[in-house]
Amino acid sequence: MDGFRWGIVSSRRIQLSLYVAEPQAATINKLRERLDPVQSGLIPAHVTLCREDEMASISLDDLKMRLRAAPMSTLVLGFGRPQAFSSHGILLPCETGAEQFAVLRECLLGSFGISQPPPHITLAHPRNPKARGNCLARARQLPGGLSIAFNQVNAIEQHGNEAWQIIDSMPIGCTV
Repeated sequence: MDGFRWGIVSSRRIQLSLYVAEPQAATINKLRERLDPVQSGLIPAHVTLCREDEMASISLDDLKMRLRAAPMSTLVLGFGRPQAFSSHGILLPCETGAEQFAVLRECLLGSFGISQPPPHITLAHPRNPKARGNCLARARQLPGGLSIAFNQVNAIEQHGNEAWQIIDSMPIGCTV
């Protein structure tokens, strides 16, 4: 994979994501199945770290080297109450840890002049048909003040409209 490049390759998309680990993943994913079974079937609960267009010129080796140099080994994000967005979308907004999230993105993308998208967990995506169970009141049954620790980054790929697959999992920071 020495010449491998991230990004969009025909109908293949590659991104970096932080997957929610158990036991929190079970609770969030169960709710996501009710709110948006399509999205739930495509990808488990996660925070998107870097999108394909941002990584188009970064090799896998460079990415791994940058990730090992990250100034943290664990990223802790705190999430607030579910919020509606864009018609029937529902997300968990990040309320704490966004600064460290930005630092990790800057480290991976090799730049301080990058966009700073707010980290969040999508519970229901508005591009999918609205499910019968899609209801903000139902989403708000999720316990508030959720704090999630992430210690690895997943490189994931999607072909067309198929489910996302993990192609590599890498620890954050130097673990030696």
